[in-house]
Amino acid sequence: MQQRLKMEKVAPEAYRKVLDLNTYAMANVDPTLLELVKLRASMINGCAFCVDMHSTDATNAGENPRRLFALSAWTESSFFTREERAALALTDAVTRIGEAGVPDAVWDEARAVFSEKEIADVVMAVIMMNAFNRIAVSTRQTPRLDA
Repeated sequence: MQQRLKMEKVAPEAYRKVLDLNTYAMANVDPTLLELVKLRASMINGCAFCVDMHSTDATNAGENPRRLFALSAWTESSFFTREERAALALTDAVTRIGEAGVPDAVWDEARAVFSEKEIADVVMAVIMMNAFNRIAVSTRQTPRLDA
């Protein structure tokens, strides 16, 4: 597959806004939690470029590869903390928002473990990752095998 266009070159101002959301998320969400959110949203969206990038980033940051592999079945895994599970449930619901919205049970569990500000920050991180996934998938951005 050949990449259709480079969004950062064709629409740099718009692309910068998505990068700004990433900068915000990096400053406000725990780094381990953020990588899990980024990777999980990318898995749901079928974004090969972002799955490769965020699994590599998480591994390089010291994340246990078993946890990364388990993200595809996180609801059945005991590898994740209560906070991570709440963030992953929120990631799933916000990423698939058109199917059922964000169920009250998911929101209530997030409220049980996070402050309102922390929930807002996780939601913004999910929105940011979904934006990047949609850019990469629609433009056919693929991981480099030689990287």
